[in-house]
Order: sequence, then C-alpha cells, then structure tokens
Amino acid sequence: MEEKYEPLKEFGSGNFGVARLVRDKKTKELLAVKYIERGKKGRFFFQQLISGVRYCHSMEICHRDLKLENTLLDGSPTPRLKICDFGYSKSALLHSQPKSTVGTPAYIAPEVLSRKEYDGKIADVWSCGVTLYVMLVGAYPFEDPDDPRNFRKTIGRIMSVQYSIPDYVRVSADCRHLLSHIFVANPSKRITIPEIKKHPWFMKNMPKELIEGEKTNYEAAGCDQLLQSVEEIMRIIQEAKTPGEGSKLVDGQATGAGSSGPDDIEADLDSEVDNSGEYLTPF
Repeated sequence: MEEKYEPLKEFGSGNFGVARLVRDKKTKELLAVKYIERGKKGRFFFQQLISGVRYCHSMEICHRDLKLENTLLDGSPTPRLKICDFGYSKSALLHSQPKSTVGTPAYIAPEVLSRKEYDGKIADVWSCGVTLYVMLVGAYPFEDPDDPRNFRKTIGRIMSVQYSIPDYVRVSADCRHLLSHIFVANPSKRITIPEIKKHPWFMKNMPKELIEGEKTNYEAAGCDQLLQSVEEIMRIIQEAKTPGEGSKLVDGQATGAGSSGPDDIEADLDSEVDNSGEYLTPF
C-alpha cells in the first residue's frame, strides 16, 4: 500500500482492520482506506509451524500435505500450534524418494505436479508459504480471484508463480521478501527451513519458549540421534495408516475430504472442479 499511497492519519483500528487517511501519490487525491493488518499474529503461528516442520525434517519425515486445515490450536491462553494428519508423509529412512502427486491442490508445489522424484522437505517449504499467505490474506495465493473454481488456472498460476498481495492487506516489506523466496518454482533455489529461521521477519518477536524448546530438543538429543527406534516409528506409522471411519483408501493410504491422491489430481484436471479446500477465514 505504501507504494501507491502516502499515509497521513489513522482514524482507528479494531480486530478486523485499520482505517487511515492517505494521499494518492499520482493523483494527489485524499482517500480513506481500510486495510487488514495480520502480520504479528500470522508470524506467531508461522514461527510455530516452521519449528514443528523443522523437527519433522530432522527426523527425516516430510509431511507432503501441510495446510492450514492440518494445523490445530490447543486450548491454552496463548494458543500453541500442532501439526496433524501425516497420512501422506514419507520417511527418508523407510521410503523411497517421493514422486507421486499428493496433497491439497491449492498448497501443492510446482515440482510435485511434475510426476518426477522431488525433495519432499523443500516441497513442504512451499506449502508453509501458502499457509502463511492464507493466514495473512484469507485467500489462496494461486487461485484466480475471478475464476476460483477453475483448477486448470490454479495449476497454471502455481507453475508460473503468479500471485499478488491485495492492497487492503498490510504486509511488511520483510514479509513480502520472505514470501518471494518461498514461492520459487525451482526447488533448488527456494529458501530452506534453516534459512527461513534466520530471516529478519521470522526472527522478530520470536517466542522465548520456541528458542528454548529447540535448544532442548537439538542439544539434548543431538540432530543425528533418533529419539525413537526404527521399529517404534514403524509401529506408529502402521497405526496411523489404519483408516478412520468415513475415510477411503488411495494407493493404500487413508484420505478424507480436502486432500487429493494421484488419481484425484488427474480427475480434477479433467473436470476442473474446485479442490482448494473449504472457505477460509483469515486470522
């Protein structure tokens, strides 16, 4: 917004936005602009998400279906984010390199659509970026706002990394910089989880417990030392694969509403139905 308007006076703010008097830099017109500012809350939950994903990756697990709907908040006064639904996850210790197209379409990284082997960890980074965008904007970054149900357009926009941030949502330059380094089509050039953790926007107002918690996890156990045996991990995975009531199996994996297996992705391309997920209300 600062690129187009000169801020003059703030009228007031509330839970859902801020009203400000601004001057158009080109026309010099005075305008009353309402915009949404969610950076602090979005960063708070994004910091927790990245911390959890980093722990999974340290255990050689890639999630492959990270999205806002696969996160939970506990009931504490200061909500804590939990990652759930590991139905599409892969272990570098137990499985081959991922190559199947699984996940939720609106969150899928470009390389996942290639049907070739890909790095599940770096694909998770892309999905984390989409999750952050949804928390900030309340919409999916790669859906065509004029034709959101057109799945082919969504795929095309993902492959060409075509997204924008609406003027009414106030997002800092540092946050925009981070998103631009997450949404990179070439996975080898995409920012990594360790690099995200060093980014200025991410490091701002870092919760103390996250810093201390990571020190405890990584210093006490050591990054190369598994906290669980392979046998115990296998038992947990087999238990997690047991389909719940109302689930169906895709390639031997349980799946519910929202996520798509390889056949679902192909079917969606043919029918062009909306599979991005449910209506989202931003934080």
